[in-house]
Amino acid sequence: MSYKGYLIDLDGTIYRGTEAIPAGKRFVEELQQRELPFLFVTNNTTKSPATVAKRLADEFDIHVAAETVYTASLATIDFMQTDGKGKKVFVIGESGLIDLILEAGFEWEEENPDYVVVGLDNYLTYEKVVAATLAIQKGATFIGTNPDKNIPTERGLLPGAGSVVSFVETATQTTPIYIGKPEAIIMDKAVEILGLQKEEVIMVGDNYETDIQAGIQNGIDTLLVLSGFTKAEDVPHLPVPATFVKNSLDEWQF
Repeated sequence: MSYKGYLIDLDGTIYRGTEAIPAGKRFVEELQQRELPFLFVTNNTTKSPATVAKRLADEFDIHVAAETVYTASLATIDFMQTDGKGKKVFVIGESGLIDLILEAGFEWEEENPDYVVVGLDNYLTYEKVVAATLAIQKGATFIGTNPDKNIPTERGLLPGAGSVVSFVETATQTTPIYIGKPEAIIMDKAVEILGLQKEEVIMVGDNYETDIQAGIQNGIDTLLVLSGFTKAEDVPHLPVPATFVKNSLDEWQF
């Protein structure tokens, strides 16, 4: 089957930490040559779309517009704007999350925010968790940017945003609203941005728990590439198989 549009993960699919995945570059260039629309759908909230596009160019010689990058940060903003509870927010996260939220018109408020947004924060402190916990106890809506327990890097599997969210969830005994893959919130919007129907697109990624489940749970075909998180030995035991499984993106037939 030929697909009219592609939703693509980044880390573990197009690159691995600071390490290039050559097949990922070739895959993107083939999409560009065929003029097939694509959107990088990433749970990474530490970098803005412009920063991600610049990194792809500078480090991996992959040249795309910032508009082709849809992060869990943007999906979080879209959710809060649609939800309409208010404009006051407290965020555990980095500039790729905080700056975009403030630029979208939200106001920083630690005591009585409408939303507490929790993402990956390399500068996490106990006091940030305290502020988030107290605000949620006062009634703030608790948002987790994504459920990723770990991040694949050249150092190994590091704690992801989901680990930080779990910290706050345990402290508050409150279940968060998750935004990123595999949730419908980010996937529905990503398909809408492409301007296609779900049956016309395919989700490409290396992580069964997020990328592939994002497709399975939302009626989108999936391509699992064994270049990152999910290993070949895991495939026979997956509860619901991916539509396609490839060792490398070079094996994909457009």
